[in-house]
Formats: sequence, structure tokens, C-alpha cells
Amino acid sequence: MKPTYLIVLLLAIPFTPPILAQELSQAVNDDYEAHLADLFDHFHRNPELSLVEYKTAARMAREMRAVGFDVTEGVGGTGVVALLKNGDGPTVMMRADMDGLPVEEKSGLANASEATQRSPITGELVPVMHACGHDVHLTSLVGTARYMSRNRDDWKGTLMLIMQPAEERVLGARAMKQDRLWERFGVPDVALAFHVTSRDRSGLINVSEGSPYAGADTVDIIIHGVGAHGASPHRGKDPIVLGSQIVVALQTLVSREIAPRVPGVVTVGSFHAGTKHNIISDKAHLQLTVRSTSEETRQTLLDGIRRIATNMGRVAGLPDDKLPEVIVSEESVPPTSNTPELARRLRAAWQKHLGTDQVIDEPSKGMGAEDFPIFTVNPTIPAVYWSVGGTPQADFDAEAAGGAPVPSHHSPLFKIEARPAVTRGVESTVVALMTLLGTDDAL
Repeated sequence: MKPTYLIVLLLAIPFTPPILAQELSQAVNDDYEAHLADLFDHFHRNPELSLVEYKTAARMAREMRAVGFDVTEGVGGTGVVALLKNGDGPTVMMRADMDGLPVEEKSGLANASEATQRSPITGELVPVMHACGHDVHLTSLVGTARYMSRNRDDWKGTLMLIMQPAEERVLGARAMKQDRLWERFGVPDVALAFHVTSRDRSGLINVSEGSPYAGADTVDIIIHGVGAHGASPHRGKDPIVLGSQIVVALQTLVSREIAPRVPGVVTVGSFHAGTKHNIISDKAHLQLTVRSTSEETRQTLLDGIRRIATNMGRVAGLPDDKLPEVIVSEESVPPTSNTPELARRLRAAWQKHLGTDQVIDEPSKGMGAEDFPIFTVNPTIPAVYWSVGGTPQADFDAEAAGGAPVPSHHSPLFKIEARPAVTRGVESTVVALMTLLGTDDAL
């Protein structure tokens, strides 16, 4: 980390970038008409699944090269890194994710996806849809690249744009890191990302100083029993009974070991055991998802799962070599945590240039997870992750009046109001970048 740049980035009083909100808005809307609308339509009609985003990555690389970025493809699979070096200054990273979901679109939109693709998991031909708004992220990143390239006189430093694969499977960020991302391209001084959301009205920016997304751990518990006839349970060790006791005991972790105002979730989503009515199986398999918003809570929950599973096995009389196994998947991700000082600085900049009524700070009510924090740990990089609303106010009004509910992310009905979502995505990113990279002449 470059200490001089870090002090400037985090502690400097927000200044006026060399743009006026009206001028920025006009420039971005003109670019939407000229280029971004068609690009969004292309991405929405042509989504690709996690790890096989070949055409999407190639199109993004082409868009970045067209405006002067130095582009490297094939990073961590289909990942793309685009660099624009513009004199001395900090390096700021901005990420967009590329993948769609195996969902058949039923939004009723004129440009609804009819794409299909072979699943890299099953090999089956499946429908594909941008049911989480990654098409907005991609299009906004292109709009940002085009604006920053045209206005190089107004900023100094290095802009690092990352197009990440496989966010939906929380594999892409780790794959890029394992492909020596920072060793090859340098460690950024700040990392940024945003997510479009159907939960907020179109164009509304939501940024918090806490954890916008939870950490997620995928946990398997393998319970070893002793098989027997169902009519002779005393001759065996029933893994279904033991598994049931473990499931019930796990519920005390959040209710009795986590402070009441601290969020945490332990969900047993799957319980597999046995083959027939009158057979006591010799194995049971529990599958869990564990959610937390801090590393401390995460460790408390994971340690508690191990303790409960192991000691309930002892209660059942299992020998040490037959105690339940607790396996935490490598696909787990830590909580997404915003750097408070940086979040406050960017919030002030957005309020100043886009309007105080356009920026809120409302913590998420859910425990959804992201793999963006894989980029920001080891080493620790100051970061801000914000959201941009994508649902017209009229849709919320209709829902409140008893109409159709606003579809959630990952729903086949999911839809985003493209223009305000994309343009606000560009505007919010440009304001953030100009705040962090703006030249001394702009002060």
C-alpha cells in the first residue's frame, strides 16, 4: 500500500471534481443514446453461465481496447483486466461481474433472453438469463471507461477495471487471485464495486459504512453411524437420530451465542440418510449455509458447529474415529465490509453532485453474499461496495396498492429499468473515481 496515497484517499476533505452534475448527466445520457443502450440490449439478450462467459469477456475486452485501455484476457479463466495509466497517482480498481444464471426469462420484456447454453456443471442444455443485473454492471463499466478515457486531463493515476467471471458461484474472484492478479497487475490502493438492486427505486444510491453483503460459508457435516435392522436399534448407532439432535442444537448458536443485535444465520438446507423403512443407515449427511457480517461472528458460528457436531457424537457414544466430520468448503466467502472513512467520503461526494435525495444509507435486510471481498483481503484493501436502484417508483406504488410484487433477484420475472440504472451506475462510479483520482487543479 502506498501510504501517501492512502492518506489522501481516506482523509482528504471531499472536493469538487472538474465536472458539474448536469454536465456529467448530459454526457452519460448522450453516451447511453449513442452506444450504451445497444450494448445493454446485447448483454441482456446474450447472457452466459459462470465460468463460460467467453463471448461476454471478448466483447468487454473489445470495448475497453477501443477507448485506449491496456487489456489482458484469460485471467482466472474468462476474467479480463483493463488498465489505463494516466500519470502519477493512486491505483483505483472497479469491478463488474459477467455471469448470468440458469433461469428461463419470463419478464415479458421485448429483449427477454432466449439464450441457452451447456451447463459446465451438468452438461445439460439450460436456459440462461441475466436475472441478477450483471448486464447493468457490464454496461455501466463500459460507460465509465469511455467517460474516464475522454476526460484524462481531469484525473491522474491508474484506473484498473476488472471484469470478473463466476460471481454467482462465488468462484471468479478467487480464480483471478489464484492467477496472480495482484502480482501481475499491481495491488490497487482502493477497490470499488456496485450492484443494481430491484429493492430500491431507479437511480437511488445506497451506501453504508458497515457490511452491505454477508459472508457465506458452505458447511457439510458427515455423520457416521452403525447400521442395523430397524427392529433392533440397540444393535446400531442411528445417524438420523444423531443428525436430528445436531440440527436442533445448531439453532442455539444464533439464539444463545450471538448478541441479540448481531446478525447471523445457520440454516440446514439438506438432510440425507437411509434407503429403506426398516434399515438403520450407517451414514447421514447435513448441508448447511452459514451467514455472518463480521469475521468475529463467522468464527463463533463455525467453531460452534464443530463443537456441537463433535460432542453430540460423543453423547451418542461414538468412538473418536467415528465422530462427525465438519467440512467447510473452499467456496466460502468472507463478509463484504466497507471502509467507513472511505464510505463517508464517497457518500458526501454523491450527495453533493447527484443530490442528497439520491443517496441513502439503509442496511440490507437479507444475508445475501458476494465474492467481491476475496479481492480486498490478503492484502487488506480499502473498499466501498454500493447499490444502485433499478425499479420504477410506479412499480412499488402498484405493489403497495395490491398489485403484483416487485420481482426479486434470481426470479424469472426479474427486470431492471435499464436507462436510469445504467446511467446512474456510470455517474456514481465517475463521481467516486474523480473524487479519488481528480487532479490538484480540480481542488
